[in-house]
Amino acid sequence: MLEARHAVSASPSPRGVRLSECRDIGKIDLRGDPADKGFMSEIGRALDLLLPTEPCQSATRDGIGALWVGPDQWLITCSRADVAELSASLDQAVRGTHASVTDVSAGRTVFRLAGASALDVVAKGCPLDLHPRVAKPGYVAGSVFAKISVLLHLRAADVVDLYFGRSFADYLWAWLEEAGMDCGLIIDR
Repeated sequence: MLEARHAVSASPSPRGVRLSECRDIGKIDLRGDPADKGFMSEIGRALDLLLPTEPCQSATRDGIGALWVGPDQWLITCSRADVAELSASLDQAVRGTHASVTDVSAGRTVFRLAGASALDVVAKGCPLDLHPRVAKPGYVAGSVFAKISVLLHLRAADVVDLYFGRSFADYLWAWLEEAGMDCGLIIDR
């Protein structure tokens, strides 16, 4: 998606941060009633993992992720190559329930910040408190980030994924390049 015109903004430093676009992540929007035991059971079987029902939580297993977006909404992640098959499995699982499954891979992208200064860069554009006492690995929250809506996923203490509308990719990439300059930004292609 992003062109080679984006250059490395600064030389690496021990506190550095890497910026990359995760093009191979498929994204499926799942909506349903977590109080519906049939829905939760069938989705659990289809994903081979339990959907998180607590706010700001995620679950992962064997390359599949379930990110809590709201009380009745999750973002399911998987390999982009597996989206069609997983979507079909989820469609089958929700048949007969008040639920929906939508492949949103084409409309959203993911930028990853990784490294010792990843949270420093995130803090420049996001009002969320990501201190380790509040946000542990697996933490998920929707927020405004650099004036756009994102779903932030803290994958590890020093790895953050930002999910957002693809139309904002060039803007957010340029913003992250600027914000990461003093942190020893490294661009991964």
